[in-house]
Amino acid sequence: MGRALDKIKRLFFKKQVLDEAALEELRNDFKARYHHFKLLLSANNKALDIMAEMEEALQGHSPFGMTHVRAWCTIASSNVWQIIKHLNDLAPGKYEELYGSFKNIQKKINLFLVNNRPLEDSRLVIPLKEIDKDLADQVGSKMANLGEIKNRIAIQASDGFAITARSYHRFMNYNDLQTDIDRRIQAADVKRIDQLYKLSSDIQQFIIHGSIPDDLRDAILKQYHILEKEEGGKVTLAMRSSALGEDFAETSFAGQYRSVLNVSQENVFQTYKEIVASKYDLQAMAYRLNRGIRDEDVAMCVGCVSMVDAVSGGVIYSKNPVNPGDETVLVNSVWGLPKSVVDGSSATDIFVISRQSPLKILKKEIPIKERKFVCYPDEGVCRMDITGDKGGLASLDDEKALELARLAIKLEAHYGSPQDIEWALIENGSIVLLQCRPLKQVMARRMKAVASSQEKNRDEMIFKGGTTASPGVGAGQVFIIKKDMDVLRFPEGAVLVTAQALPRWATVLNRAAAVITEQGGITGHLANVAREFGVPAVFGIKHAIDRVKNGQLITVDADSLRIYEGRNDNLLKESPPPLNLMEGSPVFEAARGAGRHIIPLNLLDPDSHKFSPKHCATFHDITRFCHEKVVIEMFQFGKDHHFPERSSKQLFCDVAMQWWVLNLDDGFKKEIEGRYIKLEDISSIPMLSLWEGIAAIPWEGPPPINGKGLMSVMFEATTNTALTPGVRSRYASRNYFMISKNYCSLTSRLGFHFSAIEAMVSERSNENYISFQFMGGAANYERRRKRVLFVKTILEDHDFRVEIRKDNLIARLEDRTMAFMQDHLKILGYLTIHTRQLDMVMTSDASINYYRSKLTQDIQKMICSPKPIRVS
Repeated sequence: MGRALDKIKRLFFKKQVLDEAALEELRNDFKARYHHFKLLLSANNKALDIMAEMEEALQGHSPFGMTHVRAWCTIASSNVWQIIKHLNDLAPGKYEELYGSFKNIQKKINLFLVNNRPLEDSRLVIPLKEIDKDLADQVGSKMANLGEIKNRIAIQASDGFAITARSYHRFMNYNDLQTDIDRRIQAADVKRIDQLYKLSSDIQQFIIHGSIPDDLRDAILKQYHILEKEEGGKVTLAMRSSALGEDFAETSFAGQYRSVLNVSQENVFQTYKEIVASKYDLQAMAYRLNRGIRDEDVAMCVGCVSMVDAVSGGVIYSKNPVNPGDETVLVNSVWGLPKSVVDGSSATDIFVISRQSPLKILKKEIPIKERKFVCYPDEGVCRMDITGDKGGLASLDDEKALELARLAIKLEAHYGSPQDIEWALIENGSIVLLQCRPLKQVMARRMKAVASSQEKNRDEMIFKGGTTASPGVGAGQVFIIKKDMDVLRFPEGAVLVTAQALPRWATVLNRAAAVITEQGGITGHLANVAREFGVPAVFGIKHAIDRVKNGQLITVDADSLRIYEGRNDNLLKESPPPLNLMEGSPVFEAARGAGRHIIPLNLLDPDSHKFSPKHCATFHDITRFCHEKVVIEMFQFGKDHHFPERSSKQLFCDVAMQWWVLNLDDGFKKEIEGRYIKLEDISSIPMLSLWEGIAAIPWEGPPPINGKGLMSVMFEATTNTALTPGVRSRYASRNYFMISKNYCSLTSRLGFHFSAIEAMVSERSNENYISFQFMGGAANYERRRKRVLFVKTILEDHDFRVEIRKDNLIARLEDRTMAFMQDHLKILGYLTIHTRQLDMVMTSDASINYYRSKLTQDIQKMICSPKPIRVS
């Protein structure tokens, strides 16, 4: 091709004309260039869209998983590579250096996408007597903490063993499950609860139908028989999840995985598979998604300990979870197994105990307890009615309550932070600890503020009572959940109202404004997760379901234990902003780390010596560089090859600036000979809309400048050589349109100001987009910055997505109707003309407000009453 073009050039200079064969070759060459140009633009838009999506995810509160992060990085990488390829196809050999920059950036991104799992212990099963907190990566935090309690702190805990992370991977690999699971997760829209429900069900079935490899089966049976020998007879097991990442203060996974009590030897293997499968329970998957925990980081270890048949059991909090300044220990207790405390299905006895020596019970609440969980003689547990007067008696005497408080204080001292402890009291009077994890504390509003809000809003109150399970204020429409399928219909921003505070309702907490339950207490699993998610929750309000109705708008003040009719904005103002549950999580950090090499734009100034391939530090830099260069390459073609058909034409118009137009394909109504093109001969939809905004309202000239503004301009002119008369720079350049019928690119350099507009506008709304870049100015940096912030507010008022980097503004709009896009191109055309030199008057609020009002009125007038384009 190069030799052919040289031949054409020699022929042209000799005869000053091109024969038909040479013209046809140039036409074909331009068609090929235009093809690469369109493909480059398509890849550029896809890359920018994915960068915007990634940036929005990192700034907002919506959950995302590692499948999203990998998909974002893959799409960005693929499209940036396509951009480089098409630029090099369009201009062979000129931009090969970009491939090296791309490769270096890709290596840095990949570091955040790999799973650096720690090396596992080779053992499939480890006895509890050999476990302490240092083995958390092998047996999970739950079993590591239990081993720590038993072996290092010397507090009584059941004997048992842990089925390790190595066993989990052995089981998954043996059945070839992980590849299929990963594929299904990637294909599903996990933000849709119905799809997540089906995905959860399918994956759990795969796992439950898997086979346990012989070496794992033998290792479990061997340790089971050793435990029987140590216990002196037949044992049944409490089999509990002990997943990696479970039982941390910020990510407790409280009640999200499966635990099975009183399991016989015959059912150990089936139960093991059910607990492994519970990694993909609906509530567990939703929890991981909302907390930014990578699926591959969660190996499901299983704890197996001797089952205790408890006389009573419950939970101790070594501190108050909703008042860090409260120096008391909270003991919750029920008759029988502690299951009904943690699953929120029963009223519980509460002991509030002073930590000061000697320990003293400050308060007791002993409600009627109607049922209890007990072990069947052979296997399993059942819920029994409590008969006679026993239900109204304390399930724990004062001395045992104080003993539990002492144990809690001892554990807190050992771990150095408040603890959440599950315990059981057995027949011989001994206390056995079942598990221990860090306790998350959150701060409620000050009591003075609570008392003030009670007084102000007394007349609007519907009812009051219960316990603050999680502090705060929330408002929304009531949604009553009675059965599991109700979860699939739970709307965004609703108030969850239910009878029992069951752990499975945690599935909807990321969408709930608040929670009200009839039963349950502060130590239950749902209360734990509500505090992690920052969702206000009031538990234990009798007959709550009968007091409200679906769709009723209410405000829940969990701090004052009051429920109000309607939306109470005064109370909501006092509530802290919603938590960003993703921030700091493994998934969030992976996205943020990869995003640092994808999203930032450093190449802002095309005239800078650093505007080059070797200075492209991110994928965004590469897209910016390639977009600038492809425009130049397309404009240069007609000039370099003396090809009039594809040379730019000067626009013949009554706007006193030079405007040049390059027809890429069908942007002209007919073939134009000569140097000039008239508006009446242009068919480009986006260009005509832009021009309507440019010409709609005549520019009144530069705004009046005060002394400070003038000095600012003079100083900038002395420090910026680009503004020096006689120095060739972008500020002296002309304004270029590249057009087809549905496409327009405008590079405009008006005075000291640079703007770039690109748009695709057609009847296909899903393909429509507008991008706008604006920078420059003659004033100092502070005023230029104020000017782009000023423009930002106007654009955001008209639905543009806007980003500011220093004194550079980038705006984007997509997926709207043709008429909508045409109106917004008029706005950009107007702003391109009317915002130049406004940087010089960005000195006072009065001046800024005046021009904001003027521009807003002009835009409204222009959009509401469009004027015909004047044709000269």
